[in-house]
Amino acid sequence: MTRTLVTGSAGRLGRSVVVSLAQAGHEVIGIDAVPGTPAEAAVTLPADLTNLGEAYDVMARFRPDAVIHLAAIATPFSRTDGLTFRTNTQLAFNVCQAASNTGVGKVVVASSPTVIGYGSPGGWAPSYLPIDEEHPVAPSNAYSLSKLVAEQTMAAFARGGSETRFAAVRPCFVVAPEDWAGAPTQSGHTIAERLDRPDIAGVSLFNYLDARDASDLIAVLLDRLPDLPNGEVFFAGAADALAREPLAEVLPAVIPSTTAAAANLTGTAPAFTSAKAGRMLGWTPKRSWRTELETG
Repeated sequence: MTRTLVTGSAGRLGRSVVVSLAQAGHEVIGIDAVPGTPAEAAVTLPADLTNLGEAYDVMARFRPDAVIHLAAIATPFSRTDGLTFRTNTQLAFNVCQAASNTGVGKVVVASSPTVIGYGSPGGWAPSYLPIDEEHPVAPSNAYSLSKLVAEQTMAAFARGGSETRFAAVRPCFVVAPEDWAGAPTQSGHTIAERLDRPDIAGVSLFNYLDARDASDLIAVLLDRLPDLPNGEVFFAGAADALAREPLAEVLPAVIPSTTAAAANLTGTAPAFTSAKAGRMLGWTPKRSWRTELETG
C-alpha cells in the first residue's frame, strides 16, 4: 500500500484528494493547520509546515512514499501580500527539501493558472489561446508570483540531483462537490452567479475544474511520475468554459485585449487546454457544469 501525505488536506481541493486517494487504496496522511480533513485519512496531524523543522518532523514521523503539496494561502488578496508570498514560497521550499532529504519518492506541488498573468492592473493580453504550458508567464501580484516561485522551487529540486520525482499541477478554479448544490465558491459567489454574470468568471478567463477531476489527475500523475521527465508542469481544467456563451463572444467583452486571440476558440472550448495531461498521462476531465450543476 502506498502511503501518501497530503498537505492542505482540509482545503477545498485537499478534501477531494484525500477521499480519492483513499478510495484508490492509498494510506492517506492528512496534514493541515486547521480541522476538516475527511475521515478517510488514516491519520491527521496539525502542523505548521512554514517551519522547516516541523516539515522534517512530519516526513520523518510518517515516512511517506509520496507527498501531494496543496497547503497554501489559496486565493489572491485574501491576506496581506507579504504574508501570502512568504507563506506560499516557504511552504513549497520546506516541503520539497524535507521530502527530498528524507527519501520521499514522489512529490506533486500545486501551482495555479494565475502565473500566466491575467488580471494584471497594467493590462494583459494572451500570446495565444487556448493557453498551454508553453505560454509565457507574467505574474502581477503576490499570490501568482508565489505560485510561480513554488513551481521554480520544485523544478530546482528536480534539477538538483535528488532521487525524488517531482511535478507541478496548475489546477483551474477548483469547484468542490458542494459548490454544485449552491454553496459559495472560493470567490464567495455561487456557480450560478458566475454563469449569470460573465464579469465575475471572466476575470479568471472562465476557467474551472471539478475537485474530483483534479484528484483523479493527481492520482494518475503519481502512478506515472517514474516514467516522466523530472519536473514536468501540467495544466488541469474542465473540457469546457464556465460560460453560457462561446468564449469567442464573451471573453472579448470582459477583457477586450483578448479579442484577436479569442477568435481561435470555437464552441464551448475553454481558454486553457489540458492537452498535455491527456497526451502524457492519459487524463481527461469527466465533469462539466452542464452535468453537475443542480438547478432545482
